[in-house]
Amino acid sequence: MSENSTYEWAAGAATGIGSMPGGDAREAARTVTGSLETFPYLPELPARGPGADMIGRTIGMLVEVYGHVEPSGWRISDRPGRDTRRARSWLGEDLDALEEFTQGYEGPLKVSAVGPWTLATALEMRNGEAALRDPGACRDLAASLAEGLRGHLAEVRRRVPGARVVLQLDEPSLTAVLQGRVKTASGYRTHRAVDRAVVEGALRDLVGVADGGPVVVHSCAPEVPFGLLRRAGVTGISFDFSLLTEREEEAIGEAVEGGTALFAGVVPGVDGRLSDPAGSVMGVRTLWRRLGLTPGTLSESVVITPSCGLAGASPAYARSALAHCVRAARSLADNPE
Repeated sequence: MSENSTYEWAAGAATGIGSMPGGDAREAARTVTGSLETFPYLPELPARGPGADMIGRTIGMLVEVYGHVEPSGWRISDRPGRDTRRARSWLGEDLDALEEFTQGYEGPLKVSAVGPWTLATALEMRNGEAALRDPGACRDLAASLAEGLRGHLAEVRRRVPGARVVLQLDEPSLTAVLQGRVKTASGYRTHRAVDRAVVEGALRDLVGVADGGPVVVHSCAPEVPFGLLRRAGVTGISFDFSLLTEREEEAIGEAVEGGTALFAGVVPGVDGRLSDPAGSVMGVRTLWRRLGLTPGTLSESVVITPSCGLAGASPAYARSALAHCVRAARSLADNPE
């Protein structure tokens, strides 16, 4: 760890979010570890189909909770069937590839899973309604996820002994859960908003799974609840920088001053023209000045990422986007003002 960083990653760091295009695990691992030499991550390859998507991968990690694919999405099963076995098989394939390309690696390594609240909105109970409808089902899911993540983190540490594992919880539905905007199966109504203290408590319990290791929560949706996540004890908050509004600025400033890192998604996740690296982080510098934060802490407190996963990008653009993140982070470190 760098002397001028209080986190597991060095100042001026860049990383990815999770998904990559295509279906070749070895090619994805080669790209991620080659482009992000100081902060790689375990890629997801949803193009392979159900079980390789972020929901399916996480269901494959659960302990004593199983799922299968229905036309409407993932649904709870009584026993592990073909879809659960396929999810576990693809995760094993991805871990094999990562292990191959991280031989001798020492440093931060990010792995991701869907957080308990997005999982509760995406996984249906046997009656077709989201598990979010049932507080008991939500508690069971969170407990199963916690146990599954303990095993997953142990497996990653076994395969990459020099890694300092960073756990990312993907929570794109978190704001909708808090605001009561998750639709019922019929689509005509919405599920009741979940109490903020309940949401915060479940996330705090998941943070404890990492045994003191860093936990980042990612959401590429608008209105990220920065204050709630900070109180839940996360190390960092990952978000699409282009979706920020002035309403979030005070909470962002409080989070940074409280020691929470920002994973700023400033590079588009789909094919397009990339600006120069300094231009990509200009908005971050501007925000820092507006909040009155110390410029010297900027590159330590901010990690540069794409705005969201890269599954919808071309392979060539995905490689360029990750390399661009690295250059943009370096620009931020070299010239924080």
